[in-house]
Amino acid sequence: VKAMMELNYRPEYDVALLFCADEETGSGFGADYIAEHRPEIFGKDDVFFVPDSGCEKGDLIEAAEKSILWMKVMTKGKQCHGSRPELGINAFKAASDLVLRFGKLYKKFNKKDRLFEPPMSTFEPTKKEANVPNVNTLPGDDVFYMDCRVMPCYKLEEIEAEMRRMADEVEAKYGVKISFEAQQRSQAAPPTDPKCDLVIALKKAIKEVLGVKAGAYGIGGGTVAAFFRRLNLPVVV
Repeated sequence: VKAMMELNYRPEYDVALLFCADEETGSGFGADYIAEHRPEIFGKDDVFFVPDSGCEKGDLIEAAEKSILWMKVMTKGKQCHGSRPELGINAFKAASDLVLRFGKLYKKFNKKDRLFEPPMSTFEPTKKEANVPNVNTLPGDDVFYMDCRVMPCYKLEEIEAEMRRMADEVEAKYGVKISFEAQQRSQAAPPTDPKCDLVIALKKAIKEVLGVKAGAYGIGGGTVAAFFRRLNLPVVV
């Protein structure tokens, strides 16, 4: 915009810039806050471009996002010496069983949509916290994390209920206690219509400037576009 001003170029439409805080940590002080507390600053004819996704050719227009659920899973057992496992309850062993059970989430929530890449929900164990510092101790506590990117057709409550059901089975099998704590939880916003005027105009512009044919797609990550989509405002990334 600064370059356009310096070159005395004036676009056909007014351009407004919105600078937001903490996009990488949920936007609670940024786009989320503005969308909730100051929605009146946006006009019914406004369109939104979010510069937070892309590819080498510049031919992908992000129009949809999956739901995001980052879950901390805490397993409580009983610590004991490694030579006397019958005196304790191995929290790590129970948690490992639960990790494998969570793999069945792929089969239960298996709807596909070719708009997305990959075209299905994903449920992956990621971060693992340290338990005991030495080899000869059975851990009484274990903590791991799940990163779930869920197709918009599912409610996150469905995923959480199934995870809880699996955890109940593990509790009964091993005698442990398992609790959950969501680290990030965002239900997918309604997608931008791939056939709307905004997407059509952007396809035309990309063709003229870059000489490539662009298409709409969905991502598993989260961007600030979701907050504007929830206000039924046209937005692309």
